[in-house]
Amino acid sequence: MGEGPGQNEDLQGRPFVGAAGGLLEDLLGEIGWDRSQVFITNVVKCRPPGNRDPEPDEIAACAEFLRRQLEVLDPAVVVTLGRFSLGTFIPGARISAVHGAVRPVDPVTGASSAVAFAMYHPAAAFRQASLKEALVADMANLPGVLLDARAARTERSARRGETATRGGATPESPQAMTAEPSDADSSVEAGFLEDLARPALAGAGATEERDQTDQMTLF
Repeated sequence: MGEGPGQNEDLQGRPFVGAAGGLLEDLLGEIGWDRSQVFITNVVKCRPPGNRDPEPDEIAACAEFLRRQLEVLDPAVVVTLGRFSLGTFIPGARISAVHGAVRPVDPVTGASSAVAFAMYHPAAAFRQASLKEALVADMANLPGVLLDARAARTERSARRGETATRGGATPESPQAMTAEPSDADSSVEAGFLEDLARPALAGAGATEERDQTDQMTLF
């Protein structure tokens, strides 16, 4: 999740396509991922005049569109890139203090069961070269954050299933079926997530073939 489209994004109709987008793709490549495996968007959906910072009223005007995106995507992890994205998901935090940290996301944002993972905006590395090291280090931790977040979601779902069963729902009822995923579904999901994280966790240069139709969610 960036702050808003710049000139290149405005011309091409895609987020993160300029120099910052190229660096983001390089960072993803460091952990064995590519752009096709992530979803990228911005807090503000239209380019602020002159590429200036978005104003509070502009962020508020786009908040409903962002909430609806998050409700549909239902991410496990929201990666905040820069201070405006950070302020949306971790209000009051300073990027220098919390980059690389994981925090719960307020469900009012639309990401009802996600965690936020804070990172510097890639563009910051062009203004201060030393920040690229922080970006590389934080990105290297993202696969583990994703695995932990998805495991926590599965555990919460299982607990809801147990509560529903104790409350009178039978294993065959819609309530029980929607509250607890099947073993087969859990196995498929776990296998994909392990495969997604393996290149980064195994070290630089590791490669794995993966189904490009599967997507995790990155903002």
